[in-house]
Amino acid sequence: MTVVTVGVHIVDILARPVEHIPEGQDTVLVDQIRLTAAGAAAGTAVDLVKLGNDVVTMGAVGDDELADFLLMVLAKRGVDTSCLRRKSEEATAASILPIRPDGGRPSFHVPGANLSVVPADLDTDVLRRARGVHLGGVDVTFGLGDPAFFALLDELRAAGAVVTMDLLSELPDLLGMARAFLPHVDYVLPNESQARLMTGAEDVEEAARALLADGPRGVLVTLGEEGSLVVTGDGAERVPAIKTEVVDTTGCGDAYCAGFLTGLLHGEDVLAAARWGTAAAARVATGLGSDAGLTDLDSTLRMLR
Repeated sequence: MTVVTVGVHIVDILARPVEHIPEGQDTVLVDQIRLTAAGAAAGTAVDLVKLGNDVVTMGAVGDDELADFLLMVLAKRGVDTSCLRRKSEEATAASILPIRPDGGRPSFHVPGANLSVVPADLDTDVLRRARGVHLGGVDVTFGLGDPAFFALLDELRAAGAVVTMDLLSELPDLLGMARAFLPHVDYVLPNESQARLMTGAEDVEEAARALLADGPRGVLVTLGEEGSLVVTGDGAERVPAIKTEVVDTTGCGDAYCAGFLTGLLHGEDVLAAARWGTAAAARVATGLGSDAGLTDLDSTLRMLR
């Protein structure tokens, strides 16, 4: 197995364009509605497959109709869901996203089974066969913050696997707990707000350097239309965004993570891999939903030419 994604799985229900929520029982006509497999593990898994990786995803869903849909979509996209736990006592996580005309994405969210994920839900044998492991939303799957899981991550890295990590929430308490993972991962990929909330630093580069001091090899802070900031022991460098017509920003961070990890697994250095992530995010922004616009690696890399 090439890549394992671990963490958050969500069903996204998206509508666009939405300029306002109607009052009472009024109806607003929109151009498009989609249901997608999303979340920092599931959405990234779909993008990783599209970029040419073999992918297994791990985490938890409920035993409900939303889980049926999520498993179906993931399988249709080529993601191996055999290690995804179904929990009858939990609901499958879901979000309703009314997408604004400028691509902004407020949300209504049920966290569901993601909050229940623990190390016992994971298949350690499959993890030990992975070349790359992506932890998606460990601030929400906080049950993984277990010394035994940290020891497993250290074992995987020592065996040559690349471990990346991103975040889901903007809740200071959860983000603060997520810092415990940093000594046990290679690269962490927060957005600007998350980096600042995790560290208390106002300056984004200062925040990234504070996270780097916790132990990862690199910190990549996504900055929306400003691109991203890459900070390693060799210094800090900005990677500009690729100009594109933005339809929806949902899943751009997941796509950045997928492109970045794919670049690393292809032997690219950190900056080049960050550009792969930038290209994947630009592709996703052109359509509705976390996987829209992204089709394959070749067309994604053409964004860089």
